[in-house]
Amino acid sequence: MKWQGVIPAITTKFLDDGTVDHEFLATHAEWMIDAGCTGIVALGSLGEGATLTYGEKVECLQTLCNSLDGKAPVVAGISALSTQEAVDLALDAEEAGCSGLMVLPPYVYKGTWDENRAHFEEIINATDLSCMLYNNPIAYGVDILPEQVQELCELDNLHAIKESSADVRRITSIRALIDDRLTLAVGVDDVFLEGAAAGATCWIAGVVNAFPAESVKLYDLAMAGKYEEARPLYEWMLPLLRLDTTFDFVQLIKMIQQEVGMGSEAVRAPRKELTGAYRAEIIEIIQQAIATKPEL
Repeated sequence: MKWQGVIPAITTKFLDDGTVDHEFLATHAEWMIDAGCTGIVALGSLGEGATLTYGEKVECLQTLCNSLDGKAPVVAGISALSTQEAVDLALDAEEAGCSGLMVLPPYVYKGTWDENRAHFEEIINATDLSCMLYNNPIAYGVDILPEQVQELCELDNLHAIKESSADVRRITSIRALIDDRLTLAVGVDDVFLEGAAAGATCWIAGVVNAFPAESVKLYDLAMAGKYEEARPLYEWMLPLLRLDTTFDFVQLIKMIQQEVGMGSEAVRAPRKELTGAYRAEIIEIIQQAIATKPEL
C-alpha cells in the first residue's frame, strides 16, 4: 500500500430497488484507476458507509478487490458503533483482499482520548494491513490533535493520516512533530492545493468520482511544485470542490456524477435527493463547469 496520489473516496450507487449496484461499482472504480488514480477508498462518508449493512460492506469490498484484481489497492473504511464490530470488519477486509484500512473514530459515542486511542489501537493491531487514520472533527465530533497523532505513531502499521479538519495549519503542525513518519493526505477537496503546499502528498478526493483525469492532473502539477500552472485548473474546479464540504455533500457529488454520465443521484434514506430551487442552483453550477472544462 502506497499512500500517494489521488485516491477516490468512492460513492456507492444504488439500483431502483435500493440495493447496491455492484456492476457499476466495479466499472466506476476501474474508470478512475484507468484515469490515473492510485487506489480506491470504499465505505467512507461519501460512500454512505453508515447506511450500509455489515454484509453490504463486505460485499462492496469483495466487488472492488475482484474487479481491480491487484491493478490498484482497495482501502476499507472502518467505522462502527463498537470497537469489536470495527475489528471484525477490519479482519473481513483483509480476507476480501484489501491492501489498507482507513480507521475512523467510533460512531455516536465520542469518548475520551484514552477510549479513542484504545479503539484505534485495537483496529490497527488487528491485521497486518497498512492503516490510515481519519481525522474529521466536523463530521464525527472527534478531533485527533497533532500530539495525539504523534502518540499513535508508536503503532508500526499506521502509515498515513487523512486530515479533514479543513485547517491546513494542521498539516504543518503534524509535520513539526513527526516529520515524515506518516504520509499526510488532504481529505477536504477545496483545500487540496493549500494542503499540498503545506506538505501533503496524498489526496483522498470526492469530486474525482466525476472528474478523475482533472483531479490527477491537478495533483501532478502540485507535486511538481507548478502552482502557477495549477492555479487555472484549480480555480475551474473550485466551485465543484466546494460542493464536497457541505452537509449534503453526498447528494451533491452524486449529482455531479449523474451530470457527467457516470452515476446516479439516488441516495439511501435518511438522505433524500435534492429538489426545487436549490437543486436547480446546483445543476447550474455543475453544467457551467462542464461547459468550461479545460483541455488537459
